[in-house]
Amino acid sequence: MNATLTKPGRLMAAEISEGPSVFSSTVLEDHSGATAAIDPKSLRAIYTIARGSSDAAANILSYLFMSHLKIPVTSLPPSTFSVFNGVRMDETAGLVISQSGASDDLVACTKGIKAAGGHVLAITNQPGSPVEQGADLTIPINAGPERAVPATKSVLGAIAAGMALLAALEPEYAAQTRKAAQGMTALSKQDFPELRQLQAALLRANHVYVVGRGTGYGAAQETALKLKETAALHAEAYSASEVLHGPLQLATNPLFVLILDTGEPEAKASLDKAEERFRDAGGDVFRLTPPEAQTFCPAASAAMLLFMLYPVILNTTLSLGLDPDAPSTLSKVTKTS
Repeated sequence: MNATLTKPGRLMAAEISEGPSVFSSTVLEDHSGATAAIDPKSLRAIYTIARGSSDAAANILSYLFMSHLKIPVTSLPPSTFSVFNGVRMDETAGLVISQSGASDDLVACTKGIKAAGGHVLAITNQPGSPVEQGADLTIPINAGPERAVPATKSVLGAIAAGMALLAALEPEYAAQTRKAAQGMTALSKQDFPELRQLQAALLRANHVYVVGRGTGYGAAQETALKLKETAALHAEAYSASEVLHGPLQLATNPLFVLILDTGEPEAKASLDKAEERFRDAGGDVFRLTPPEAQTFCPAASAAMLLFMLYPVILNTTLSLGLDPDAPSTLSKVTKTS
């Protein structure tokens, strides 16, 4: 009998356990030749192009790149090139993030960006993929095969690859990548008893808000996506600033609120206010911060949050009687236009 049928979740569990080593090795990769392919001083903007978990990683990296390169970094819908007529890309770069590097819409974007006068930077996990073949520069994720439908180690690897790219474009950032590698390795050896309380809260939840700010917002997007695709829980990600508008009203119905805190001083007041308002409105609130978060760069803290949360999501899914390795309606590579 197929082993995946006798032990649901074994693939996702194994790949989660590989995540720290993927992150730590990828973040330390030397890409010092990157400036020969792309000069960051020549760019007026970077546009990220990705879907699903890769788009969450792109969100995390956008905050990181903006804080260091001081140019706009924002998401560009893949349909801009795969369906519609494209946009001008002179003096810009498209950062295409794709686990497979083979999705038709992302391949079309890679070609369209080049045709429109832009540079293409790629972060992929599949050597020799069509996206890599069309890119000016590729930073490999190096996660190896990922067989569970939900991406985990490749998400951590994509964040690490983006951090390694920044270290190549801005060499003084390299000290942060070394610290991040050490921190992730240390994190993988720790136990977090409080996460059992989080799992219990998720098991009784019908609706979940995942709230973050800065790089924590990308981590919130990834967490909400994982809860939906594995546990079939209704989960939505919000910025701590936006959630206090209309969405706050949903706290008057049973609502579980998971606040992800990357330790960014700039985000503290916003997260504190969101926590206070949701508690006052009767929401069930849990706030999670990585150990010593403020000693790491925000992107590393976001990756650490995800590593802490992936086992919780895995175990919640299994407790609900579902197999996180193979959600019934999903496949590993989604064909999108």
